[in-house]
Amino acid sequence: MRDPFLTRTNDFALKIATVNGTGSASANSLLMQAIFRMGIPVSGKNVFPSNIQGLPTWYEIRVNADGHTARSGEFELLVAMNNATYAGDIEELRPGGWLLFDSSWPLPESIKRDDIQYLGAPLARMCAEAFHGGREKLLMKNIAYVGAIAALINVDLDIIRTLLEEQFGARKKALMESNYRAVALGYDYARANFDCPLPIRLEHMPFRDDLILIDGNTALALGCLYAGATVGAWYPITPATSVMDAFRGFCNQYRKDPETGERRFYIAQAEDELAAAGVVIGASWAGARAFTPTSGPGISLMSEFIGLAYYAEVPAVFLDVQRTGPSTGMPTRTQQGDLLLCAYASHGDTRHICLYPADPGECFTMAVQAFDLAERYQTPVFVLSDLDIGMNDWVCRKFEWDDSYRPDRGKVLDAETLEKMDAFYRYLDTDGDGIAARSLPGVHPRGAYFTRGSGHDRYGRYTEDSDAYRDVMDRIARKVDGAADAVPAPVLRRKDNAKYGFISLGGCDAAVREAQDYLAARGVPVDYMRVRGFPFPASVEEFIRGHERCFVIEQNRDGQLRTLLAIETGIARDDLSSILAYGGMPLSRQQVVDGFLAATGLHDGNGMISAPARNGAGERTTA
Repeated sequence: MRDPFLTRTNDFALKIATVNGTGSASANSLLMQAIFRMGIPVSGKNVFPSNIQGLPTWYEIRVNADGHTARSGEFELLVAMNNATYAGDIEELRPGGWLLFDSSWPLPESIKRDDIQYLGAPLARMCAEAFHGGREKLLMKNIAYVGAIAALINVDLDIIRTLLEEQFGARKKALMESNYRAVALGYDYARANFDCPLPIRLEHMPFRDDLILIDGNTALALGCLYAGATVGAWYPITPATSVMDAFRGFCNQYRKDPETGERRFYIAQAEDELAAAGVVIGASWAGARAFTPTSGPGISLMSEFIGLAYYAEVPAVFLDVQRTGPSTGMPTRTQQGDLLLCAYASHGDTRHICLYPADPGECFTMAVQAFDLAERYQTPVFVLSDLDIGMNDWVCRKFEWDDSYRPDRGKVLDAETLEKMDAFYRYLDTDGDGIAARSLPGVHPRGAYFTRGSGHDRYGRYTEDSDAYRDVMDRIARKVDGAADAVPAPVLRRKDNAKYGFISLGGCDAAVREAQDYLAARGVPVDYMRVRGFPFPASVEEFIRGHERCFVIEQNRDGQLRTLLAIETGIARDDLSSILAYGGMPLSRQQVVDGFLAATGLHDGNGMISAPARNGAGERTTA
């Protein structure tokens, strides 16, 4: 008997299992965009291998009328298009759910379950009869499953056709028609052979024109453009390469002289990550706004130059789209494993400003803030996104921009000021905030100084004197300390009478908010603080001390945010509890709830401890 819980409108999840390199990404994107155009809150998670083609890939879509967009981890509909992963895919389907598979080949009896329903559609055979050429038949099979899904869950076909017209345009009408013919093949077969729509289905909701669908890497690139960045250097690395791809596209559109075609930007693909960091530091020293997008392995390689920028006090922006480590790790899986690396990157005593966006909207705004903070404090600034945010499409509010914005260049002396000075000393703090004024090369001879990463005193002179060295290092520490009130403030979500607190950051946010609401609806109020910047402002410690017990929720094995909180606030690490997920998949609500209930011994609304989530081989939910 079908679980009545599976009768849902605009509240379910589906998973599509295919083979990488077969064009499934376009098909999945088409489906995701069609649901978005129907006005329904939707999220998509692409789980793909790190090779070019031939290995399994999955795409997860969740729709939720209440706007919850974290990964579900449980699926009501599974579309099995890869016979190599049938067995594992079928196990992830909820009891009572539906399995859509390509019945051009029989489904092995050995992997069948008797608590799910099977929907066989001969997609490959139909496409073989309708299209010509092996590649076209393969690609159109994936478009055909979009049609079958559309019939099963009630996706608006008119919207799908409109999207295809927008994609291919009038000049590729024949290609558009063949794609729509493939959609119709799957749709018509499903309508003729299955009860459509299924009890899990979509219904139009009012379309909100204040929302957009965008990935975090594109948003980071757009933020760099709006911030006034003109120099970008990088070495290609998953999952950050598309940041520079997008930035190059924006620059070609907006950073060229409309009359002469002259480029007003410089992009360098360096020979390695260390060289990329050197280009950025050199350009920033010369007065440009410069950045590099990378991931954890790149930050490791850049550490020597990061220390130079910190000690020589050169602005620089590093965009870290985190992936699973250590070493090569799993390049196409998400994680938050670079928190400590970025906070203290390089040898010796260093401490860096870090920003933690939770979605593409904050990727855009925090990219701009990063350049302002880097120049105001004359120091490296890190924006820590992750693969889930960076490479998946998210529904966000349209970005807003204040045309009166002017970059905060910090204490930069112009020629007139330098002319009036008796002498200029690069590392002399004259007003007590730890920030010394800087000059840019070529502005005035009096502003010249020797930039060095070796020991120097407040006057910029080489030294090995202990007191002079400590004087500069202590001033830099005061300078970075002062940034605590300049980084984005934590976001607080409070519930009445809460004695427990959740603390998290970045891509965990959607799952933590959903878990907080889930627990509150069952009589367990929990406050939630999302950290958005480092150094931590005083309100972070106040939140921790204001609760009986706080749970730090993050996506890494060792509890790096928990460690960072303990180091920076003085609160004992053992006084903070961990909920950890580090298997490379985006965090789900159930992982948070299960970790919390297991640690507290509390019961859910049924009087039972919630069962462990099934979506995380290798996931640990408590420390």
